[in-house]
Amino acid sequence: MATFLYKLGRLAFRRRRYVALLWIALLVGAGVAASAAPAPPADTFSMPGTESQKAFDVLEKRFPDASAEGASARVVIRAPEGEKITSAKSKSEVGKMISAIGKGSQIAGVDDPYKAKTVSKDGTTAYTSVTYKVPATELTDKSHDALTKATDTTRDAGLTVETGGDAVMTEQEMGGSAELIGIAISAVVLIVTFGSLVAAGMPLLTAIIGVGIGISSIGALGSVLNLSSTTSTLAMMIGLAVGIDYALFIVSRYRAEIAEGREPEEAAGRATGTAGSAVVFAGLTVVVALSGLAVVNIPILTKMGLAAAGTVVIAVLIALTMIPALLGFAGRKVLRRKDRKKPASELNDPHAKPKLGTRWSRFVLRHPLAVLLVAVVGLGAVAVPAASLELGLPDEGTSAPDTTQRKAYDMLSESFGAGFNGPLMVTVSKDADVAAAAKTVGDSLAKVDGVAAVTPAQPNKAGDTAILNVIPETGPSDHKTEELVKSLRSTADGIGTDTGSEVLVTGQTAMTIDFSQTLNDALLPYLGLVVGLAFLLLMLVFRSILVPLKAALGFLLSVAAALGAVVAVFQWGWLADIVGVDQPGPIMSMMPIFMIGVVFGLAMDYEVFLVTRMREAYVHGASPDEAVVTGFTHGGRVVAAAAIIMMSVFSGFIMENDDMIKMMGFGLAIAVLFDAFVVRMAIVPAVLALLGQSAWWLPRWLNKILPNVDVEGEKLHKDLGDDMTSAAQRERELESVR
Repeated sequence: MATFLYKLGRLAFRRRRYVALLWIALLVGAGVAASAAPAPPADTFSMPGTESQKAFDVLEKRFPDASAEGASARVVIRAPEGEKITSAKSKSEVGKMISAIGKGSQIAGVDDPYKAKTVSKDGTTAYTSVTYKVPATELTDKSHDALTKATDTTRDAGLTVETGGDAVMTEQEMGGSAELIGIAISAVVLIVTFGSLVAAGMPLLTAIIGVGIGISSIGALGSVLNLSSTTSTLAMMIGLAVGIDYALFIVSRYRAEIAEGREPEEAAGRATGTAGSAVVFAGLTVVVALSGLAVVNIPILTKMGLAAAGTVVIAVLIALTMIPALLGFAGRKVLRRKDRKKPASELNDPHAKPKLGTRWSRFVLRHPLAVLLVAVVGLGAVAVPAASLELGLPDEGTSAPDTTQRKAYDMLSESFGAGFNGPLMVTVSKDADVAAAAKTVGDSLAKVDGVAAVTPAQPNKAGDTAILNVIPETGPSDHKTEELVKSLRSTADGIGTDTGSEVLVTGQTAMTIDFSQTLNDALLPYLGLVVGLAFLLLMLVFRSILVPLKAALGFLLSVAAALGAVVAVFQWGWLADIVGVDQPGPIMSMMPIFMIGVVFGLAMDYEVFLVTRMREAYVHGASPDEAVVTGFTHGGRVVAAAAIIMMSVFSGFIMENDDMIKMMGFGLAIAVLFDAFVVRMAIVPAVLALLGQSAWWLPRWLNKILPNVDVEGEKLHKDLGDDMTSAAQRERELESVR
């Protein structure tokens, strides 16, 4: 592989104008195709195989008037202090509001709180449910404005009015100053790392082009492949991350080759052949992690994973072709200005002060056991809270206190009970006499512990399906509500058998519970698949069993520590004021799997780049300790820079108001911190120092079976006639440990 990539790098260097024009043409073409393509389909959330999804499918088919997939809003109205919502004046204002809301073209129905008996016992508060014909993503600005105008008018009349539900437009602050600060920090880190604006600009430019092509392609194929607008979210995040990383690796290796006295074209070829090989296998591990999201069996996650994997493939191709082409334009300008005219002898001064990475690696080699124990015990201590991980989805009770959604949530809880914020929907299906069966079901469910109320059943026109709502005593994110759903489903199975009907429990709260359970069940299989396949890939790269095993265990340790930190802050509330968490609660269900996918990709990038350089030095004659020092001398600074860039970008999200976004930003930033600076920078060299030559051990029978992909470029160096010690001697030295 190294030989092929070497030739590819030199070809791209010589044909730089054509290569650059090709990628620009692809970017423009993808952009034009995306702009001309039909609008992407609306987000559709489904979980095949769950009871909630089965119930929604029944409603969609037999009870279309229920608008199961339609958006909904809940408008909570409270009378002025000392007055009742049942007064003639309040009734008149509420009636005007209902009439105004009901005139919208996308409205399916608006309940009258006085007829629906949704007035609190003290007579101060009422709420009305608004249902729409279309999902929240398809609501027009006109519909949003109509709801806002109607509630504002009622509020001006002296009543307190707050709204909740997915039909309420949420103000997002993405793309604000926080993200700009993260990008600015990234640029500063690149400039400090390279000391050259030209070298610093290459990773950003190629990453933006790669992400642009990937996102535009998703938009162009959206209607054909049923990719919604949110499919590109993960693709943008991971594509930008690996795009910068891969370019950093190759540009850094090119600078090292130039410093050794190579001509620019030769340096570009060697950089692509060696660092480019690491990029290919790092990219493969990321693709494995993202494609593995298919095992979760949630279509939207599968599409997000595959779309992001496609963007990673583009990032790899750009790194292998466009980076050498840009190096052809830049030449020696990628070096610091003061170094551009220096000969190789001055650039590689053996008497110069050792780099920080060199000094650190030598320190670890002198005290490997102490460094290993401190790092492992430290991460283990941080990981302890992860044992108390509780999964859920954020509801409006975790919104910022000043939002209308949070105010509506609190008003409902105060006046009606916490369960009114998360009613459960029960469907009863029977070929005939469904009304009687539904009444029996309702009477039985009302006796279940934890049920506050059960509404009368509403049969459909065909008389084969009925709906009734069950109001829990506890809130939607309360653990007792999850237990209640299990009890209701257990009871419903028995009642269904007795009445000859099919009884299913669903609703937004039940869907959230099923979603969390589905992700929880898929976590270990997903982790096993990702780590297992990555282990095989890394075994090909490093020709070793212990090095890939160490990489996998280190990744698991860093992820566990990151989850522990997330639980401590967002679930337990530690440092909540500093981070800005409004209310601690369950960890978002997608967080563990999402973190595994993203962090695994970045962790393997750092692992492959850092350890490949060690393996390369070892194969070419260096001792195990010398190989570790070489890896840190040439790769430590770049890996640290890549990690700081990712941390700065992810940390920007912590400044957002949305707790879910805060959680994602904090979790990813802390995970990169642990993995890059503790696992890769401390545990990896410590373990390699303790293992010595055994680290590179591979059984002879396995060595014969595995194809030799030559990532370290041994064959390439032989073909180029480089003078270095043959690996044969090393093989003989390993005889004693085989």
